[in-house]
Amino acid sequence: MRLIACMLASALVVITLTVADARAQQLASRIDEYMNAAVGQGKFSGSVLVARDGEVVFSKGYGMASLELGVPNTPQTKFRVGSLTKQFTAMAVMILQERGKLKVHDPVCNFIPDCPRAWAGVTIHHLLTHTSGIPDLVSFPDFQQTMALPSPVDKTVERFKTKPLEFEPGEKFKYSNSGYVLLGYIIERVTGQSYDAYLKENIFGPLKMLDTGNDRGDVLIKNRAAGYVRRGDVILNAPYIDMSIPTGGGSLYSTVGDLFLWDQALYAGKLINKNSYEAMFKPYATADWGDGAAYGWFIGADKSGHRYMGFQGGINGFAAQIMRYPEQKVLLVILCNFSFAPVGEIEQGLAAIVFGDRARSSVGRAERLIHPDRSGVSGRRGRHLTYIHKTII
Repeated sequence: MRLIACMLASALVVITLTVADARAQQLASRIDEYMNAAVGQGKFSGSVLVARDGEVVFSKGYGMASLELGVPNTPQTKFRVGSLTKQFTAMAVMILQERGKLKVHDPVCNFIPDCPRAWAGVTIHHLLTHTSGIPDLVSFPDFQQTMALPSPVDKTVERFKTKPLEFEPGEKFKYSNSGYVLLGYIIERVTGQSYDAYLKENIFGPLKMLDTGNDRGDVLIKNRAAGYVRRGDVILNAPYIDMSIPTGGGSLYSTVGDLFLWDQALYAGKLINKNSYEAMFKPYATADWGDGAAYGWFIGADKSGHRYMGFQGGINGFAAQIMRYPEQKVLLVILCNFSFAPVGEIEQGLAAIVFGDRARSSVGRAERLIHPDRSGVSGRRGRHLTYIHKTII
């Protein structure tokens, strides 16, 4: 009897694993079908990763890292991630706070030589939550004309240091790249290191994120994708931006695999303690699109009640999105070298597939990406994603 019981138990395990493997293959097939449809419509070129319960269930590259050389994108391709940089800047600040180098409620003038009088009430917390009132340098009339010129972070700060505040610190939310550039500057002032060196030593190195770093146009970076824009029906090389300008706010490159390591490190508490983690992911202000503004992240819930922490990034020639669903232990990463890619809609479609029946009932615009003739409910967070994509560096 004992032998029969053991045989039955073994058979049950085999059946369970076979069913799980079949479901995983079905999920991968649906994701691949969805992404190939996006590529076929000219809406995507990049890499995608989907993880659940700490395991990568899908990771693949699509389109070309270099259209001119015919080099394909792979999961190892490095993409500029735009404002996904901000979550790493926020983490650097939290690490410095734990080490007693600063406090998030310190006035920024503690760290800024010749600090403007108008900034007297601005704290690090205000910078982290986009509530400082400091105007966004991307909105300056000369930004497009000057973005190709090298600008060390202290010089970039000088560009908005004399600008009047748009509102009193803490009065309201307004997305500002300037705030995170200023945080990059503060990190350099406090540590005596470059922003790049500090992140390598204290975040990327410890997490083995070997394919992530501060991008530079003059440095040879293996597997780096070229970025593209579209003008009418023509795809062009993206306008040049010197990557010194968005230091702290949009200067990093990464891979989908490294961002999976980042996601897992956040769950494991590898860099900061529980109290700091909770402070980092607490919504402090309400963004224009309804999400809560945390430190380097936005917090919200979709129409099905799935709570998320996410961010969308964009910089000349590139678009990116990371979405974490902590209660389901789901991670979606989309890195793209088409600046015009609808990464928000693509993420919605991927989430619909991962979460099951929503793919058939409520994906809306994302379903129409594969099946343009189908109608559906409008996708979630549309205003949020559109707004951020327009305002980030």
